Amino acid sequence: MNAFADEAVIEVFSGNGGNGCVAFRREKFVPRGGPSGGDGGRGGDVVLVIRRNLRTLAHLRHTHSFKAENGRDGEGRERNGRNGGDVTIPLPPGTVLRDPATGELIRDFGLVNEETFVFLRGGNGGWGNARFKSSVNQAPRKALPGKLGEFRRLKVELRIIADAGLVGFPNAGKSSLLNRYTNARPKIAPYPFTTKIPNLGVLSLGEGSGGNPWDSRDIVIADIPGLIEGASQGAGLGIRFLKHISRTAALVFLIDLSDPRYLEAFDILYRELESFSPDLTAKKRLLCGSKLDLEGAEEALERLREKYPGETVLGISVFSGAGLKELARELAALTAEGPDGAEPLEFAGGEA
Repeated sequence: MNAFADEAVIEVFSGNGGNGCVAFRREKFVPRGGPSGGDGGRGGDVVLVIRRNLRTLAHLRHTHSFKAENGRDGEGRERNGRNGGDVTIPLPPGTVLRDPATGELIRDFGLVNEETFVFLRGGNGGWGNARFKSSVNQAPRKALPGKLGEFRRLKVELRIIADAGLVGFPNAGKSSLLNRYTNARPKIAPYPFTTKIPNLGVLSLGEGSGGNPWDSRDIVIADIPGLIEGASQGAGLGIRFLKHISRTAALVFLIDLSDPRYLEAFDILYRELESFSPDLTAKKRLLCGSKLDLEGAEEALERLREKYPGETVLGISVFSGAGLKELARELAALTAEGPDGAEPLEFAGGEA
């Protein structure tokens, strides 16, 4: 499993069915006891369960093999073997299952409204010899073995489901904004690539007056690890996290107004998204200049607006709180229809 807890390859085994039993009644007052072999129990299933409290695949980091219990063998006196217990694998919402060898899509939990999926069925138990008694064969010595369970290797991918995704260079302030808006507590530090896994937070918009469309709604925001030039071809953290924005309803391009390249930032980020998948650049978006409290930031924001007259360009300061309410209103308007439930994107930059 990779270190970023958004992919894993696991092996899953359903249980074997128990064997049927060959046995005969041997009781003192039953001189010609018939066959009494019971059936074997059914093998356990492999069951995938969506857990809403999970946000990563970190729980699969050290466990790569999951095996359901085998069914027990049948016994005499027509006692059937116990069925094997299922193995349950918890997964976060937005999980995608693929064949690790071919890349074939097996199941996308972001597109189906289900909490539980029986992936592999356990083997049926074999019949005991009591099943084979007939008028012409009063003492059958035949029993059937249990059916074998199934085995499958799975590539498990996580594509988070969020209303809005924060996109920007490393250290642009995405984690700080998420921390200010929500109860999420992402790691924050003044060096690149602090965020190693996507973080989710919920921005709760309290009830107001006037019938505004953004009142009484929650917005799920995803802090996507920072992109750099060449990310669509694998540079930096590579394309590993670009897939996480495939289901967001809108994108917020966060631009550090203190960065000397702030006027180039949107163009670079846009090209990386377009190289990865042109569909990403068709999403609703806004540009947001961060660190507005720093010297010269107001002038930088005006130059940014002049360069992109057709875009919505806002300015914020997480430190002072400037512009945060306006950004929340814009986010509510952009995400009014909720996360994107479209088919998984086809990626121009290679397999996600």
